[in-house]
Amino acid sequence: MGKVDLKKELKHLYQASVKAVVQVDAPTMTFLMIDGEGDPNPSQAYTDAVAALFAVSYAVKFMVKKGRTAVDYGVMPLEGLWWVDDMSTFTTKNKADWKWTMMIMQPSFVSHTLIESAIADVKKKKDLPALSKLRLETFSEGTCAQILHIGPFSAEGPTIKKLHQFTDSRGRRTGKHHEIYLSDIRKADPSKWKTIIRQPMQ
Repeated sequence: MGKVDLKKELKHLYQASVKAVVQVDAPTMTFLMIDGEGDPNPSQAYTDAVAALFAVSYAVKFMVKKGRTAVDYGVMPLEGLWWVDDMSTFTTKNKADWKWTMMIMQPSFVSHTLIESAIADVKKKKDLPALSKLRLETFSEGTCAQILHIGPFSAEGPTIKKLHQFTDSRGRRTGKHHEIYLSDIRKADPSKWKTIIRQPMQ
């Protein structure tokens, strides 16, 4: 059985420094995605979206592992794109206006057909209302800056400010606010949560 270590292959994208902002090039990759809007904290739609993403991602993993290609790989972390229509007004104070895309990166050999099979398999076992909203899509950010934040999401302000100072000193911000959640927030102490914060730039 073959093994693929995506985090190792994409180390420059899924490991980051807590001390310094670094510039990276994010190539076109394939993600399982789902869209929503509003404050994620009290939102059942957000909870349902994340549940569907992980359920199908793990179903795909086991299908690939047992299939003809027989490849084993680790499911990648949850990621989120966050934005408002006017990004100049994007702050934590207007969460009700937020729009979001939650997503999990998939190996390049995962096809639309495989995703559809995994969704059908999950449907038989679990009642997950967001399954019908999932889609497989390629996504490319190009040049970005990123930094690691350690701590609760509510304390991200200074880290984001540092990130934006870096991008603004070298060009301009583009795209959407991007976060990669390296910790299982259901189990880890909030003071130890690890989140890569990424900002596309020109």
